This record gives sequence, C-alpha cells and structure tokens, in this order.
Amino acid sequence: MSAKKYPVIIAGAGPVGMVAAADLVRQRIPVLVLEKNDTLSGESRASTFHPPTLDMLDDLGFAKELIAQGLKAPTVQYSSSSDGVLGTFDFGAISDLVRHPFRLQAEQFKLTRIILDGLKNHPLFTIAFGCEVKSVSQTSDAVALEVTKSGEDKIYDCDWLIGADGANSIVRRSQDMEFEGFTWPERFLVMTTPVDFTALRPGVSSVSYVADPERWYFLLRIIGAWRVMMPVPAEISDKEALSEKYVTSSIRSVVPDDVEAPITHTTLYRVHQRVAANFRKGRSFLAGDAAHINNPLGGMGMNGGIHDALNLTSKLGAVINGKDSEAILADYDLQRRTVTMQAIQGDTIRNKKNLEAKDEADRARFRDDIRAAAADPEKGRALLRRIAMLDSLDRAAALHLGSSE
Repeated sequence: MSAKKYPVIIAGAGPVGMVAAADLVRQRIPVLVLEKNDTLSGESRASTFHPPTLDMLDDLGFAKELIAQGLKAPTVQYSSSSDGVLGTFDFGAISDLVRHPFRLQAEQFKLTRIILDGLKNHPLFTIAFGCEVKSVSQTSDAVALEVTKSGEDKIYDCDWLIGADGANSIVRRSQDMEFEGFTWPERFLVMTTPVDFTALRPGVSSVSYVADPERWYFLLRIIGAWRVMMPVPAEISDKEALSEKYVTSSIRSVVPDDVEAPITHTTLYRVHQRVAANFRKGRSFLAGDAAHINNPLGGMGMNGGIHDALNLTSKLGAVINGKDSEAILADYDLQRRTVTMQAIQGDTIRNKKNLEAKDEADRARFRDDIRAAAADPEKGRALLRRIAMLDSLDRAAALHLGSSE
C-alpha cells in the first residue's frame, strides 16, 4: 500500500482538474493531481470562457492573466443564410449580473498553465506527471487507485477522489458508472484560418452562428485567426473529409474565391451527447468530460465542467474542514447532473437543431425567436442569461436533496 493517504486525489490535469485543485488548496486542503501525460496538454480544444466562469476564475486569482492571453468577445450573433443577420446580442445587457460581461476566447491550455504556475510552489499542491490511473476501488472510508508511473505499478490512497480524467475516464469505467447517450452521425470539421472575416462581413461578431438547412457553420474569432466549424455528412469518410480538396471546398463555401484562405490547422471529430448515470459513487466523484460530453455549439462543455468542479470543491472543502456534514455531498450529483441534463445537454442539442433545421416551420420559429429577442430588451436579456449559463447556475443552486423543484 502507499505510505501516505491524501485527503483528495484528482485524476486529470485538464482545466476541470486544475480548477478543482486550486480551489481545494485555497481552502487549505492538500491535493495530489495525477496526470497520465508527461506534461500538460497543449491541445486547443475548448476555447470559450463564459462571463460567470470568468468571475469564478477571478475569485481564484486566475482571470486577469487569462484575459490578457485571450480575446474578448462582447457580442454574439445569429444569422441564417437566407435571411442574413437575425440578431446581435451584447453581454453588456447583463453587466449587473457578472463582473466580466463578455465571452473570452482563449485556448484551455492557457488556463491550465496559468494555474500550474500559480500552484507549483505551494506546499499543499502536488502533481505527478506520467502517472496513469489503471483502476479504482474503495471502502467505506478510503479510495485506492492503482496507477502506473514510469513503468512502475503503485497504489495511492485518499479520502476522496475526483475523476476529471476526460470522456474515457478510468475513474468512471473502472467503477461501472454508465455513460448514457448517443453519438451524432455527422462529424464536425474545424478549420483555422487567418482570413479576416471582419473585412468580409462588416459587423460580424467574434462569435457568429449561421443557420442553413444544407450546411450550417459557426465562426469563432481567436487571437490572430478565425475558426470555422461545419458538419460533415456521415457518408463522407474521414480520409475524404480531411483531404485538401474537401477542406478547400468547405472553406470556399464561406470565403469568396478571390480572397486567399490558407488553412493553418484542421480538426475532424465525432460529436457525442452523453451523461454519466450518476456523478458520485461513494467517495469518488466525476466532473467535466468524465461526467458529461456534448456538442460544442454554445461552448458549454468546459464551462459546465468548471462549474462542476467548483460546486463540488465548495462542498467537499466544507466537509473536510469540519464545517458541514457529508450529507451535503449528495447535493452535488443532484445539482450538477440535473442542470447537465436540462440545460447543458438540452441547450446544445437545441442549438444544433436550430442551425440545421430543414422544415420551414422550424426555421421560421428560430428566426422569429431570435428577432423577437433582438427587438425586446427583456427577451434579449433572457437569451443572454441562458447562453451565458447563468440560468443553469441558478437552477443548480436552487436544488437540494428532497426538493420538489
């Protein structure tokens, strides 16, 4: 057995795991983070931070540096290929509710590095790279993790375990926690290009959704470039979808032929909508992609994971520090799984269906809803509350074990 028993071990050093570690250390609780890779991931992956998430990161002391490394997106825009711009919404309309009334476009690896820099010399923080969790078992008062580190088998013991180890979570799989849901038949193609869409489309927002019954697309501005995302039909093979011919034809569907459109990076990925059957099993918890995955329309995956992490650590910290009983931990699964099903999954599925709607009645409903929200400040404010994830946070906070809400 291991020589030391940790109060908390976190599996995974992505943004969710690192945020959880930072908040526990803030509460004076020793934390060990286990990361299977030799370094922090350098993948871009998620790159959107919503206003309340920025407020949370600010409370931890990381928002200022992250904002300095990102691009502020004060508005979000909805259009359709047939009707043009339907509505542009300014997060300033909810500036009384948040301290950061904008979305921030910054790759997730920037946040993990900022947090590691802030924690690496802290006596309560330990991170073990190249340490892969192989299995998890637990008793009524401890959790044991079998891991492989530098080719050597080890066992780590802890009082509490947080599984923030991604969609293929071994914390979840080794404890037979079901991951219920489905995979969309089409994949998403993401192309990064230095094309200046602000010149091509005066008034375009840094976050812009364009509905089209044949092939919708999404424009996202990052520092020095734009990401263009669109679906790839199921009948197109991965090889063909990533071919120069197909990628060129895809970017040309949104950029005129007389404008140079170099592609600096291309990603093709399958899109899932899955939620764990439960976010807690005894002394172990799931957070982030280990607990739920969804399509990226709306940027809710990583943000929802950070919200998971801070919801959990606020409760776990109170229990460890003797400020509350273990009964409070039951609210984590209730609160976060409920809003994941209702808000995060519901909203991302609805976002996709709105953009791809082929039925004229469905397209008219989407068009009318956006135009109505753009014309009515109260409806616009309600839309911003929802897409900024404020509603899901409020909904979670209102739920408690035994509540009938």
